[in-house]
Amino acid sequence: MPIIRRLPETLVNRIAAGEVVERPASALKELIENAIDAGARNIAVRLWDGGLDGIEVTDDGCGMTPDEIALALERHATSKLPDEHIELVATLGFRGEALPSIASVSRLTLESRVRPSTGSGRAEVEGWRRVVDHGALEAEGPAALPPGTRIRVENLFGKVPARRKFLRSGRSEYAACLDVVRRLAMARSEIGFVLEHDTRRVLAVQPGEDVAARVARIVARELADDGVIIDVARGTTRLTGVAGLPTFNRGVADHQYLFVNGRPVKDRLLVGAVRGAYADMLARDRHAVLALFLEVPPEEVDVNVHPAKTEVRFRDPAFVRGFIVGGLRHALEGAGQRSAQAPAASGMLNWQSEPLSPPTLQSLFAREHSAPRLNEAGQAWRGYEAAIMAPPAARAEEATEAVESAAQYPLGVARGQVAGTYIVAEAEDGLVIVDQHAAHERLVLERLKAAGAQGAMVASQALLLPEVVELDEPSCDRLEERASQLADYGLALERFGPAAMLVRAVPSVLAKGDVQALVRDIADDLAQNGDALLLGERLDLVLATMACHGSVRAGRTLSVAEMNALLREMEVTPRSGQCNHGRPTWVKLAHGDIEKLFGRR
Repeated sequence: MPIIRRLPETLVNRIAAGEVVERPASALKELIENAIDAGARNIAVRLWDGGLDGIEVTDDGCGMTPDEIALALERHATSKLPDEHIELVATLGFRGEALPSIASVSRLTLESRVRPSTGSGRAEVEGWRRVVDHGALEAEGPAALPPGTRIRVENLFGKVPARRKFLRSGRSEYAACLDVVRRLAMARSEIGFVLEHDTRRVLAVQPGEDVAARVARIVARELADDGVIIDVARGTTRLTGVAGLPTFNRGVADHQYLFVNGRPVKDRLLVGAVRGAYADMLARDRHAVLALFLEVPPEEVDVNVHPAKTEVRFRDPAFVRGFIVGGLRHALEGAGQRSAQAPAASGMLNWQSEPLSPPTLQSLFAREHSAPRLNEAGQAWRGYEAAIMAPPAARAEEATEAVESAAQYPLGVARGQVAGTYIVAEAEDGLVIVDQHAAHERLVLERLKAAGAQGAMVASQALLLPEVVELDEPSCDRLEERASQLADYGLALERFGPAAMLVRAVPSVLAKGDVQALVRDIADDLAQNGDALLLGERLDLVLATMACHGSVRAGRTLSVAEMNALLREMEVTPRSGQCNHGRPTWVKLAHGDIEKLFGRR
């Protein structure tokens, strides 16, 4: 029979280390968090070979006495829980396992000197040094250093070869360490951070920086121009940060930084909320760039879920998700028609989609003679909609008819169409080029969403002969479950046997579209996101698919009146600066760039 026995202290520490210390970056995270909790104003980090050869963290925090140093290296000893209310913890570290765990799998040198404080009654004492090699005390004695703490970790997993062989190359471990420093530096803008790798300084930020400025400096400088400030609150919950415009995106989600009560986290609920907020503005293989700081009462979140404290659990996850989605969308809609700057073409031209704020746009249309103009634009818009259904014209109408001054409209007036795809307009300060399919796709989506938000039924058109769409049974189940919501947007579906759906009506703007392709795409949307997203977010994805099918395609010839109607509609439509997939709908070539092309400047 197996015999129950107590494990040796050294083995217990190594088991604990396995939960806390996975690689150099995890050890570095614990050390920096300790420095932050110690009240440091400046933190300096030094790495050798990505942390494999050594890690050193120096801070100017409160410091420790010799007795406190000894106690800090014992398991489950901490200064961060003044009582037993672990659910109200307000510090980054509180388990009391970090230092002894790291010391059990490395050679750790801890030096500290108390910062005298009259309020705490702590007198000035000399610095003290304690060295522990893989759990065994090696040396201790006086140390010369200014008030604060310096910790060096060397030979990580040197006596645990089974763990050492699983570490990656120095370059990979350095990348993980850099990510840790960047996240903590963003979380605490009141603290200055310096990071050196193999004697080369790679990051330096000053204490007291503006949060938005620090985020832009650390994540991407383009965020200063291509991002929006987030600051929303509901009761005791607040969301702040910087979010990139949909057109400023990346192919991976590595540039999404999420924080809960100042703690960097990688939480699936928060990641899903971000994805939901950008659902109808980004392609599925693109990811937003942002840094979000969520503040909630300590009793509303459990940070003691994971040993490394990278995951959290909310008391009301549905509220948190809805709050984040709503806050992000509100801020992005407030950006008006802005879209991210496109790269300069051949290093010469500065293509850009400039910000058009909704209040300014409203004032443009509130002029004395705006009513006739809007009525005329509305008539042209209806003609533009009709052009979707009509067969292609033989040739485009030349832009020689009388048009109003370009100075009257932010997106100018249409002067022609190129390749049946791009509208060329003259604005007061440059040349505007519009992708007609991308722009119309956004306009159709926003009108579908607006109708749903107002409780109005989207106009639908019955099919002369109902169409049968064959699908697998799970896809039919998902469509049948959402049939009533889809009907509100003009798509009438009903079950037609175990593996088929019968389509009786479609939204009017999709009357000439491919019904089979539309229903299959909607089924795919529900299959991919049905369980992960809230109902409203699922419907937004469906509407985006419908809008894509219903928008005018590239190659459609438009009249000048139709082109101008599209431009006027864009100027008063939220988020018209990007299509449903995050691509820009228009760019501007400034007069100065045109002059450069012809050698005039």
